[in-house]
Amino acid sequence: MATEIAIKRVYEAPSSADGQRVLVDRLWPRGVKKEDAKLTEWVKAVAPSDELRKWFGHDPAKWDEFQTRYRAELKDRSEAVEELRDLAAKGKLTLLYGAHDEAHNNAVVLAKYLQEVK
Repeated sequence: MATEIAIKRVYEAPSSADGQRVLVDRLWPRGVKKEDAKLTEWVKAVAPSDELRKWFGHDPAKWDEFQTRYRAELKDRSEAVEELRDLAAKGKLTLLYGAHDEAHNNAVVLAKYLQEVK
């Protein structure tokens, strides 16, 4: 049985349907109060490295290469990935991110990675 993994901007209102709410960015999102985020966890270790994040700069032209590089980083972060798998085993997991671009961000890649890699 596949675990449901959703992605959502951290700026959107929390919902009881979110299940486990996990922020997967390295930096805390501007303008969001910690108590308002209603996080289950903040797993910084699964976020892209500062070097990769700065290189990508949310440029859709770099999206394919970003995905390749980020997946390579995730392979070296098995402990943090396993932490997310454990949370997902408890029910629905919602990965939260702060980027404006809903199609080109680390949470999109991470959600696919969690569902593909056993």
